[in-house]
Amino acid sequence: MHLRLLDKYVLKELLYPFIFGVASFSSIFIASSLLFKIVQYITTYGAPIPTVARLFIYSLPEIVNYTFPMAVLLATLMAFGKLSGNSEIVAMKSGGVSYYRIVAPVIAVGFVVSIFSVIWAEKVVPPSKHIARQILAVEIRGNIKPKTQDHVVVKTLSGDAQRITYARTFDESTGIMSNVTIEEFQNEKLARVQTAKKATWKEDSWVLEDGTVYTVDEKEGVTSKAAFSKQVIPLNITPREINWEQKSINEMTLGELRGYVKVLERQNLPTSDLWTEIFMRFAIPLASLVFALLGAPLGTQRQRSGSSIGMGISVIVIFVYYGIMAFTTGLGKGGVIPPLLAAMLPNIICLVAGIFLLRRADY
Repeated sequence: MHLRLLDKYVLKELLYPFIFGVASFSSIFIASSLLFKIVQYITTYGAPIPTVARLFIYSLPEIVNYTFPMAVLLATLMAFGKLSGNSEIVAMKSGGVSYYRIVAPVIAVGFVVSIFSVIWAEKVVPPSKHIARQILAVEIRGNIKPKTQDHVVVKTLSGDAQRITYARTFDESTGIMSNVTIEEFQNEKLARVQTAKKATWKEDSWVLEDGTVYTVDEKEGVTSKAAFSKQVIPLNITPREINWEQKSINEMTLGELRGYVKVLERQNLPTSDLWTEIFMRFAIPLASLVFALLGAPLGTQRQRSGSSIGMGISVIVIFVYYGIMAFTTGLGKGGVIPPLLAAMLPNIICLVAGIFLLRRADY
């Protein structure tokens, strides 16, 4: 029973610093970048207050997602700094409770926050970023958007059938897609592939030119092949709609990213940047667990529990962590090191440091 009381006590010490951390770090992000941009949109484009308010709201989920690991680190530092400064950890050890058992609820909190952050980053952040980009482009900047794009992907569903249209380049002003590949799936199995030099928007239809149709069987491979000069495809979407439906990498969900990777891999195009982004969707939330493991022994070693000291140590650790992450992800996106290693290396370094400090704090 006393261990359950101990867990509740430690969790209570974590709660308020965690909320304080989310609010503090979010405020820092907002003040350092978002507020400046919003003021610029008002002065430069004359954006109305309700519009910039909506942009502000839809920009918050991404900012909050980055603050979860930081808040866990700050909360752990402050909580264990207070427990250590009041000699409560010494008292707990004297009562027969091991240091690892004292840290256990903190690790549990880090794990829960990591899981929540993964869900948040998948379900909330991508759609909110997409809406924020549309508000900025359409309502504030007045439809200022590039007319040409590379690597355009359009998905269409009809019952059990799915069609993925890929174009190497797309020009909205001329209504032309070049180097087009259309993959048709039936019950999630590739059934037909069409390739063409270009597709042109004519009379409310997309017309493929100079192409080839391949019928594909999962076991036998390509079973038939036929060339054509022109062919209308059932793609009921205008050039403008194609342009606006395209999402940047950080606006895609994990499912959309994986689908995009498959399309590019079938075109023998590089996908290191996409794989790095996919693994980063797990690496950043996992930092909450790693920071909990690292923050407990760091907080235990301190003799004072002031929030300013905890904030200072948090900033140093976070600066080092994200500095390493910026370096490794750059290497991963460039294909220098494997994307999984690039995304996880900062967490691995902090994990090793945390385990080392935990063992020292246990003595």
